Amino acid sequence: MADHVINEAKRCLNCKKPMCRTGCPINTPIPQMIHEFLNGGITEAGKMVFENNPLSIICSLVCDHEAQCEGHCIRGIKESPVHISSIENYISSNYFDKMEIVRDPLKNKKAAVIGSGPAGITIATILAKRGYDVTVFESRENIGGVLRYGIPEFRLPKSILDNYRKKLYKLGVRFRPNTTIGGAISVDDLFRDGYLAVFIGTGVWRPNSLNIKGESLGNVHFAIDYLVNPDSYDLGEKVAIIGAGNSAMDVARTALRKGAREVTVYTHSEKVRASVREVEYAQIDGVNFEYCKSPVELTDKGPIFADIIINEDGEKMVQAGTEKLYPADTTFIAVSQGPKDKIVSTTQGIDVNQRGLITVDENGKTTRNGIFAAGDVVNGAKTVVEAVKFSKAVADAMDEYMQTL
Repeated sequence: MADHVINEAKRCLNCKKPMCRTGCPINTPIPQMIHEFLNGGITEAGKMVFENNPLSIICSLVCDHEAQCEGHCIRGIKESPVHISSIENYISSNYFDKMEIVRDPLKNKKAAVIGSGPAGITIATILAKRGYDVTVFESRENIGGVLRYGIPEFRLPKSILDNYRKKLYKLGVRFRPNTTIGGAISVDDLFRDGYLAVFIGTGVWRPNSLNIKGESLGNVHFAIDYLVNPDSYDLGEKVAIIGAGNSAMDVARTALRKGAREVTVYTHSEKVRASVREVEYAQIDGVNFEYCKSPVELTDKGPIFADIIINEDGEKMVQAGTEKLYPADTTFIAVSQGPKDKIVSTTQGIDVNQRGLITVDENGKTTRNGIFAAGDVVNGAKTVVEAVKFSKAVADAMDEYMQTL
């Protein structure tokens, strides 16, 4: 691994106008990182990347690099691009294991973070570093949100998230696991107890449905529910997955690892929405793909699909009379998710849009004073790096707000 990373780093052209950095949503200083690394400054390189992106070690594993940094690498025009993700992972892992985060003098001001996914971890890290007393409220027993309960172990080892908790705990962050805000404790209770600002980063955990007959059957499950704990499910040998995003790829590859013999992904389009690399890994693992299929009904014996034809204008039309049963022991629905409304329904003054996502301004301020939000609960299901990028701006806004109180 080390030899590979060093060789890849040496392939970097150190461009004057680094397109790799332009392609990175969070503007990671890639050429500078590689330069420091090759000149013996692996710790300096790691610190540089972590300061820019507190979740750098995670993003190095789960980002869609082909569409971002590596997809913009100049070397990729005539040959393979520099494998930036491997370099960043090596540097970030080395730094994360030994880093000691320096905390600013305590401000004696409390901030509440609801949800410990990418946005919540980012906010907690930044505010704790700046001297705020941060408490993270997590509805599940462990931190990580979608990182832990929506991404399989083979893509993102849970030990990384356990280490984040240890680092945050040393930084003074307190955790309230198994605590749902909007139940026994409300947002108003948080303000009552002295929290000056509240951050909402609860993600999107309500599965979108197909609104067709059969979705309540015992052999039908939602992808996001399955990924929380795959060992709770008996899948049988043949699995059908409706939807072709990254979550569908995660379900498909996990199902094969849990004993399924045949897994097929069905999509209504002529191409797959998931990232190129995730599709390639799914194919290598043995996942099958069926294109231009429209689900009509779900049955105990498997889903019924009709064929979709695409006309000259690119419009999709269901072809009548092509309905057919595709046998499967288990059917998964993987057509994205929306937000739950536990907090919004129990808190006055927080506006949401038609999709139930929290309305915020460019700094993450909600329509209620003192409450901020970011991540998927604001933007819908997006990438980890996009959540981190926006959360950095929100942390600045929360800091500025609390300094006035």
